[in-house]
Amino acid sequence: MPDCLIRRMTLRDVDAVEAIEAATFPTPWSREAFVAELTRNVAARYLVAELDGQVIGYAGAWLILDESHVTNIAIGEAWRGHGYGRLLTSGLLQYLSNLGAVYATLEVRVSNARAQSLYTSLGFVTVGKRKRYYEDNGEDALLMVCESLPPVQEDFVDTDTVME
Repeated sequence: MPDCLIRRMTLRDVDAVEAIEAATFPTPWSREAFVAELTRNVAARYLVAELDGQVIGYAGAWLILDESHVTNIAIGEAWRGHGYGRLLTSGLLQYLSNLGAVYATLEVRVSNARAQSLYTSLGFVTVGKRKRYYEDNGEDALLMVCESLPPVQEDFVDTDTVME
């Protein structure tokens, strides 16, 4: 796998992130939603995966005190199945831990076995089900939680580059 940079998402990344979002989800977030997350939501933290100068994925979460909730994770279709989703999700969990989170929650479609497998391998466990959670088709979501975030990196400094 070529070197992939995991860094903070900036406004320059929004167009690429919006394109990945639109190609991935049946009810995608708008460009304006991502701009609002970056400029107005003080709880929001977003990362991108960059390969050879191109944004190939993104992940976001909301952090309130020691609680974090993963809002979205997506890798562009051409780069799926190569470990970039694992790298990005691991980077997000490390980042959240460094910022003081002690656990992370997320929802995932009951039909998305690939994502569920990734999350389980990273320490998430299913703790419940949200009935008819997804508006596009009424599909249920599994509620998953990870209480085993990575240890805080002692040399962590909140810069644009999270890990290389």
